Amino acid sequence: MPIDSSAPTRRAWLRGASATGLAAALPRWASANPPSPSAPWPQRPIQLIVPWPPGGGTDLTVRVLAEEAAARLGQPVVVINRPGAAGTLVAPLLKAAAPDGHTIGQLPVTVLRFALMNPVPWDPLTDLAPILQVSSTTFGLLVAADSPWRHVADLLAWARAHPGQLTLGSTGVGSTPHLAMETLLKAQGIAYTHVPYKGTADQMLALVSGTIMAGMNSTGFAPWVEQGKLRLLAVFAEHRMPRWPQVPTMRELGFEPAVYHSPWGLAAPAGTPHAILNALHDAFKHAMFTPRHLAELARYDQDPAYLGPAAYQAALRDAQAHERRLLQGMKLLAAPATAP
Repeated sequence: MPIDSSAPTRRAWLRGASATGLAAALPRWASANPPSPSAPWPQRPIQLIVPWPPGGGTDLTVRVLAEEAAARLGQPVVVINRPGAAGTLVAPLLKAAAPDGHTIGQLPVTVLRFALMNPVPWDPLTDLAPILQVSSTTFGLLVAADSPWRHVADLLAWARAHPGQLTLGSTGVGSTPHLAMETLLKAQGIAYTHVPYKGTADQMLALVSGTIMAGMNSTGFAPWVEQGKLRLLAVFAEHRMPRWPQVPTMRELGFEPAVYHSPWGLAAPAGTPHAILNALHDAFKHAMFTPRHLAELARYDQDPAYLGPAAYQAALRDAQAHERRLLQGMKLLAAPATAP
């Protein structure tokens, strides 16, 4: 069985995700001086919380999206990085923010998953107001360019011969890359050591430097592969990717489940006025399809996957149901709350 490194980390998440601690961590602008109902909006820069470190693929594409939207909003859209906990800190931070349209956030699917895995003082479906879905990422299995492993079979054969010695990184406990590799290696009867990172950049640096032996990440790895620093062994997509036609899919190699995606979008605190949500939607929808943003998405092999507020809300509910089934099968659902 794979080594379970998740339990202490989950407890740390809960400590870090307490309502009091996160409210204190939120910058003063989030709740200070709310505008009067008749005041024009936006009155000041809009803060966009990105729950990943600077420099990763999602961070960089969101920054371009923010700059393109700012031109229509008439105020800067300032990216605020709040990494950690597999991208889930955005949910309690948005819940703690004033619902006045001056604080929004990038919403990864891990927010839904974490709320199913742990008792948390926030609900991703009721405490957040969807603005729009933007895109979706797929994932790949990578090793350093100088690794002796040239195929997935090489990595698995070594791991079987050296139980527990494989060190494999992801973007956090409970992240899609973590669950994908946990499922794959468990099915193969392979024990390994999971090493969680806050985001793509620090994980890729660890992989290049030899701190870890392999990594599972979104297509934010693209520049590292193109620069010859990393080798892509396989992708968790339906079809081979145009940029790397020589790289097989995990499905081609006979592994199931072998397709993993991670859709993401933008959300605001629940209670944000509809007129403001509509204005945010219109500005960011326009920004999504600007040539500059489309080029940035393409840089990381992402396509626009637009959904409006109602369709995005429905997609989040469907995703939550899918995650519940997945986690139930892996025995990772949080225990039901007991009556006091």
